[in-house]
Amino acid sequence: MADTPAPATAPLVAPAEHVKAREKFSYGFGDFASCLYWQSISTYLAIYYTDIFGITALAAGAMITLSRSTDAFFDPVIGMIADRTKSRWGKFRPYLLFGCVPLAIAGVLTFTVPGFGATGKLIWAYATFNALMILYTAINIPYTAMLGVISPNSNERTTLSSIKFVGAFAAGIVVSATLLPMAKAGGWLGAPTAQTGWRTAFMIYGVVAVASFLVVFFNTRERVQPSKAQKTSVLKDLGDLVTNRPWLILLAATITFIFFVALRLNITAYWFKYYVGTQKLTLPSFLPASIAGTQEWSWESLVSFFNTSNQVLSLVGAMLVPFLARATGRKIAFVILFTCAIISTGAFIFLKPDQLLLIYGINALGSITGGPMSALLWAMYADTADYAEWKKGRRATGLIFSASIFSQKQGWAYGTGFSLFLMNSVGFVANQAQTPSSLHGLRMLMSVYPAAIGVVSMVIIMLFYPLNEKRMSQIAADLKLRRAAEAAT
Repeated sequence: MADTPAPATAPLVAPAEHVKAREKFSYGFGDFASCLYWQSISTYLAIYYTDIFGITALAAGAMITLSRSTDAFFDPVIGMIADRTKSRWGKFRPYLLFGCVPLAIAGVLTFTVPGFGATGKLIWAYATFNALMILYTAINIPYTAMLGVISPNSNERTTLSSIKFVGAFAAGIVVSATLLPMAKAGGWLGAPTAQTGWRTAFMIYGVVAVASFLVVFFNTRERVQPSKAQKTSVLKDLGDLVTNRPWLILLAATITFIFFVALRLNITAYWFKYYVGTQKLTLPSFLPASIAGTQEWSWESLVSFFNTSNQVLSLVGAMLVPFLARATGRKIAFVILFTCAIISTGAFIFLKPDQLLLIYGINALGSITGGPMSALLWAMYADTADYAEWKKGRRATGLIFSASIFSQKQGWAYGTGFSLFLMNSVGFVANQAQTPSSLHGLRMLMSVYPAAIGVVSMVIIMLFYPLNEKRMSQIAADLKLRRAAEAAT
């Protein structure tokens, strides 16, 4: 049955469409703060628990998978609560103000190694990590939902989403470049042990995150608001969500896309530590004396540079999103970029440990094409909120985004768990030389497995996602007329 709009009893007043540069820039600080934690967890949590905290890969995999997949069910609850929040600051901004300090405290506790036995450590890991993820959810879902209410203009939201991910990748650069050098014993912070270094590093990250969330709170506004006449309920909101076909398609694409990303990120540090190892590298003499010439590079240095360059190039790609999306449309842009990223990922199966030039070169292609895809997905989620309003006459922005983050967390949970369970099944033992079968598993997890999952995600978007630019222009025009009619009455 063809889509038909809801009756012209608009649920929203007519807001201003354009957002000043200062507000857009300030909005990006929220993802910068969030991704200090998200990037740390996604990239280094597994190796922290096995090699620093001191639990087995099987225990860490079970804990992370169970915790993240269970925490994900908390997301829609936060979304619905946020949709029903009323305050002088709006629906979503208050969560940033009141949640930022508890989040910072939970981060420090998660990366603190207690002097307990094996059972006590595991209980501590469950308690602190789950507290961190619940508090992260309570801030990040309202923050992300703001993308749908700062402006009703689809192009403005694409720009906001791009800036949001510029903040995310900037945090990724910070984490990739600083966390391991700060955290290791005798590193930048002069920590006597790695355990002390990790805790101190997250004290610093916590201070920066609190300041960044406050920048968002004080410099942004919520303009797209449901009218007082809108009548809804939890059951109606959930019914609207599960009958929103474009959102359901994005949900499936997001789960598989995040699974694709999670496999690579979780395995990268292990791949460098146990497969690439320490390498002798000759760099040009015009570079700083500390790195020029021929010298040995530790796996920590190699993986830090790998992840940092990944984030820098992803940031460049995210900055190009508004231009690419206007030129080709979001759907086509997503398919083109994802194809390049999948090929780059799969190529890692052929790389040898000493082929550093190829390792970094192929990763550069994958990063600059893979980086923009998250920004495109979140801009498309904002479109599904408009679609729901146009179709049903009701808007539940918080629920749309919270349920979308739910799919993200499921992808991360099972991506992390799958990689750790497979490592355990092939005989991985932390801080020891690996068997040939364990090394083969690391290589497959770094290349073939994520590439195969990526193909599934791309096909879902390419064949089934219905909201192209022409469709969204018509929806936006219809909603604008409704809002103008309500404003006049």
